[in-house]
Amino acid sequence: MTTVSGPGPFPGVEPLAAQQAVLDHLVDVPYGVDGLPFLVQLPQRGAGSDPVGRTASLLDELATELGPHGWKLADRPGADQRRAATTLRDDLTALSIAAHGYTARLTVGVLGPWSLAAQLYLARGDRVLTDAGAVRDVAASLASGLAQHLADLRAQVPGLGDVVVQLDEPLLGQVAAGVLPTFSGYSRIPAVAGPELVEGLEPVLDAVHAAGASSTVHVGPAWVGVAPAVLAGAQGVGLDVGAWDERTWETVARAVERGVTFWAGLPRARVSQCAGPEVGTVADALTVPWRRVGLPVAGLADVVVTTPAAPLAAGAQAARDELGTLVRVAEVVAERSDA
Repeated sequence: MTTVSGPGPFPGVEPLAAQQAVLDHLVDVPYGVDGLPFLVQLPQRGAGSDPVGRTASLLDELATELGPHGWKLADRPGADQRRAATTLRDDLTALSIAAHGYTARLTVGVLGPWSLAAQLYLARGDRVLTDAGAVRDVAASLASGLAQHLADLRAQVPGLGDVVVQLDEPLLGQVAAGVLPTFSGYSRIPAVAGPELVEGLEPVLDAVHAAGASSTVHVGPAWVGVAPAVLAGAQGVGLDVGAWDERTWETVARAVERGVTFWAGLPRARVSQCAGPEVGTVADALTVPWRRVGLPVAGLADVVVTTPAAPLAAGAQAARDELGTLVRVAEVVAERSDA
């Protein structure tokens, strides 16, 4: 069955209402579609609920705090880190209430080690990305902290089925290309070679698998991030898709042929005043190039349909509508997989 899920970030500041909305839309889905609810993230709550602060709160034995340019490593834990940890605990509590009795799959999103290192600063210096030793320390710390996070999640929702950890790596392509600016802005951080990208992802993915969870790495629109994710052992890979691009789809095909699950970040549906969301057009962004690159149509049943690596539409009702539309897109994809 074609699976439908979402990105994690959700509008609003009330975790229980947001989590209930996600479960309402992704549990009771049409025949032929498998819903995969996600643990909500509410970045509108401010510092600590943003992707960097939220992920940094998971780091084991590494303290972080807010600096003038964002989150940075610190000498000791402080109020910023405690606030981030508290909001994450609130989200888990909301999940335990909304998902009481739920025993199917769930996905949890965190920043991957490279995108975290690209946005987290050293205690007294540039981005963590500029220090290879610090990158390794952050990756190891994230691996350990993520394992504990998964244990806390299962404790809050007893009987939960498979947990899929989505490592969001929207900056992986920029890390590989060497285009990220240094702190001063006058130069660029050198590109990280492919083997090093793999080595940075491996400890985190290994920790996820050792904790009994599944994994996927969402690389945003940059196809260059797919190969490192696959070689590091990711069981799924997410990529934003849009207009036909032969190199992108050849990369997708190679990953799928290796048995990796494809998470398709599909463009948002345009809404017609007469006919509503153009569901078929969104499905075309996946199914047309899928056929064109020579992948078997039946394989569409193994795809996870999701949104681009970006928050859902602003406003609670708009976000609910977008999830509803995504379910309808997944239904169309599932029907085409039977063609």
